[in-house]
Amino acid sequence: MKIEKSIEINKSSELVFDYLRITKNQDNFSVWNMNDPNMKKTHKGKDGTVGFVYSWDSTLKNVGAGEQEITGIEEGKSIDYAIRFFRPMKNTGKSKFQITSRGEDRSSVTWIFDRPSKFPMSLFSPIFKKMLGKDIEKGLTNLKGILERN
Repeated sequence: MKIEKSIEINKSSELVFDYLRITKNQDNFSVWNMNDPNMKKTHKGKDGTVGFVYSWDSTLKNVGAGEQEITGIEEGKSIDYAIRFFRPMKNTGKSKFQITSRGEDRSSVTWIFDRPSKFPMSLFSPIFKKMLGKDIEKGLTNLKGILERN
């Protein structure tokens, strides 16, 4: 199951990349990070570098528990993550931010989410894609608002 959503931001690709590179900034725009202000968060390593791990643990079923690890960085262009869900269902996935310059003070951000979907859960992929797609779009809209205000 692969979902890709994009948004145009009226800021330079360098500024957008520098903001996205810091995983903890997802607390400011990601719908999932913002769902439970009381969730427990832990961090291992240096944020913004390969190997950094951001973990969460929530009592809310729709948030659950898991961790996100930076697995690759192409300077100024993309950040890759491995995502491991522990609760409510064990699963793994990949996520990526791609940043593309659209001029001096414009850029495009594409947020990609990709995870295996095995039978019988694959039957629900269209529903999950729609739900997750809306969350990703909302997160990108939040990101645009934050970056364009500053």
